[in-house]
Amino acid sequence: MEDDLNIGVIGLGLRRNLATAAHRPGRGSAVVAVADLDPEVRHREAERFGARLATGTYQRLLEDDTIDAVLVATPDDTHEAIACDALRAGKPVYVEKPLGITAESCDTILRTAHKTGTRLYVGHNMRHMGVVRLMHRLIARGDIGEPRMVWARHFVSYGGDYYFKDWHADRRRTTGLLLQKAAHDIDVIHLLAGGHTRRVNALGDLLVYGDLPRRAPGTPRPDGWLREFEWPPTARRELHDVVDVEDASVMNMQLDNGVIAAYQQCHFTPDYWRNYTVIGTEGRLENFGDGPGDTVRVWNTGPSGYRPDGDANHRVPGAAGSHGGSDTRIVEEFVRFVREGGATDTSPVSARMSVAAGEAATRSLRSGGRPFDVPPLDDDLRAYFERGQR
Repeated sequence: MEDDLNIGVIGLGLRRNLATAAHRPGRGSAVVAVADLDPEVRHREAERFGARLATGTYQRLLEDDTIDAVLVATPDDTHEAIACDALRAGKPVYVEKPLGITAESCDTILRTAHKTGTRLYVGHNMRHMGVVRLMHRLIARGDIGEPRMVWARHFVSYGGDYYFKDWHADRRRTTGLLLQKAAHDIDVIHLLAGGHTRRVNALGDLLVYGDLPRRAPGTPRPDGWLREFEWPPTARRELHDVVDVEDASVMNMQLDNGVIAAYQQCHFTPDYWRNYTVIGTEGRLENFGDGPGDTVRVWNTGPSGYRPDGDANHRVPGAAGSHGGSDTRIVEEFVRFVREGGATDTSPVSARMSVAAGEAATRSLRSGGRPFDVPPLDDDLRAYFERGQR
């Protein structure tokens, strides 16, 4: 058995479960250092992991020669500076999605990884979710022919709690939720469709959370946040002092391989799940629920009227752990990638393209639905990452 990979974690907020997944002493990796601006958080987490270093300055962590790789799970607007510093320090880095809050910030990270030769991994954990892997496998083996249309709907029942009571509600920190939250879904659409978005238009607005009571600037988040949830959405209180991102949006996409896609997001639904429909030249598939034990149905005979059951019904595999087991699997892949390099299920190119599409869509919805072209990625950078960073 190889020695454990020594991992330093930068940021221990909402995605601290990644650190939990990475801490497997004696089984391949261990969290040995933590960095967080909150002294209470960093000391508590350092004690929890038995970490030998707890610091409020991430640069101190990067200076430690005993740390083999770093995991960055800080707010989105900090990813560029921290990731680039880690890459220049020669530390293979896992950057939680989204890679950045603009296409330009993503390109800066990619150029730095290319220039330094340090390995870069982007945490699009949905590529490791059972429902996405199942749908991708069914499409790849030809069950619905060649994909030509993709529809995605994201119902976000906890949106008012998860995204409107902290920095996510401030477009200076995120660009908008059509980038921050939708980066997952745009990446999945790209994966299932086999292409990347080249042109978008979008509409959206702040329909519910714009007029609800907010906290004064500098006021801590309410006690019990993310443990106690208010209903209906209009009953929510103590929102972030800045709320200027849209809570509902729709986005149309034209991909570079001709596929047409549509995405819808709403942050005040009663239920929380994602629904994907992929229509091919010989059928369609759709998921009903997105967790272990839920179902993906395939219709590939016809024509017919409405049929509640598919020609084939596929069960999403069981899995343990957060996000349907994907957090465990994605950290395992990162550890393997740090050790060996090579191809990964996640893709820095697709991570960049999901941000670029989300940024262009946000510009569109704030411009009355004007269409925008998605800026292409430099050919040399694309080739470098598609070769597995060799």
